[in-house]
Amino acid sequence: MNQAIGWLSSAILVLTISTQLRKQWRSRDGHGVSKWLYIGQSAASLGFVIYSVQSRDWVFVVTNSVLGLEALFGLVLVLRQRRAARAPVGRMAAGTTARTPA
Repeated sequence: MNQAIGWLSSAILVLTISTQLRKQWRSRDGHGVSKWLYIGQSAASLGFVIYSVQSRDWVFVVTNSVLGLEALFGLVLVLRQRRAARAPVGRMAAGTTARTPA
């Protein structure tokens, strides 16, 4: 029974974070989320994975491995979105030319 509770809780947590990442991806706005959230989550997940492997607690090994990957994805997403927001407004795609009104 303990394992079932652990796996169910793990699935809920991973799904919750995945839903937030999907929302952030679709909004294309990384300003509402701190990059330090994802940096902290990555570091904590790594520590918990190491601890969980040593404790042979596979629920937490899997959960924290997935959460660590989600944190890295979230960090990359925030950084890319912020960089895109700082790009000059008039920047055009490669291979296009600007036209001036006649």
